[in-house]
Amino acid sequence: MKNLKKFPILALAVLAILSLTGCSKVPENTVFSVNDLCGKKIGVQLGTTGDIYASDYEDLESGVFPQNYEGEASTVKRFHHGTDAVSALKQGEIDCIIVDEQPAKAIIEENDDLMILDEKFSTEEYAICISKDNVELTTSINSSLSELKTDGTLEAIISNYIGDETKGRSPYESPASVDRSKGTLVMATNVDFKPYEYYVDKEIVGIDVDIAQAICDKLGYELKIEDMEFDAVINAVQSGRADIGVAAITVTDERLQSVDFTDSYATSTQVIIVRKK
Repeated sequence: MKNLKKFPILALAVLAILSLTGCSKVPENTVFSVNDLCGKKIGVQLGTTGDIYASDYEDLESGVFPQNYEGEASTVKRFHHGTDAVSALKQGEIDCIIVDEQPAKAIIEENDDLMILDEKFSTEEYAICISKDNVELTTSINSSLSELKTDGTLEAIISNYIGDETKGRSPYESPASVDRSKGTLVMATNVDFKPYEYYVDKEIVGIDVDIAQAICDKLGYELKIEDMEFDAVINAVQSGRADIGVAAITVTDERLQSVDFTDSYATSTQVIIVRKK
């Protein structure tokens, strides 16, 4: 009889523990196309192209909403790190994430409960940002990029990280006789964007790193990489704390007001990540 009296108390205790441990059901996915972004909670990494495009969904007068739309504007949640956005999506705090395609694929490889929608969000071009006061450097890097495209080095670097037979380690090796007499070229980046820049055994590797190194080899510089928040990269270049910004940066009219860009070195797309059923 004493044990039966204890049962209601025990049941309440278990319920309390479950509520404290967050044992609530994650909501079903409701985003199946770009049109479904209206009124949803969209996750982005602060300062990225996804952030710029998603901002339109915060304003009902932006023109991105369907005609005769009578719902609420979307809410954009901005995160300093992509991993934080992924956690928020998995926990149901946001409905989707807008991010570049290749980093999205890396996210899916590590999170089998998430998926990428078949419909692409947008197409974009990546380029290197440089201070408007350093036109000579922009010209020199454009010349180097042209040579790297012509001799196949650029394609080899990109295909090493993107494709079915990727190695994930740098295929590029600096020539032994490289002249470094021009000093050091400081590259600002955000090492949170696999396969463009990420850590392997505390070493920064990726497409952007190899391309920057190949450019430095041609121009006679020692490459120095500074890891920072993505939204600080352009400011670092603009203020002179870094010579170049290389972080899978898309050329936009807004960014062109602050810095110049080289010719494009890669094409990518923005995609939408959602929870699986």
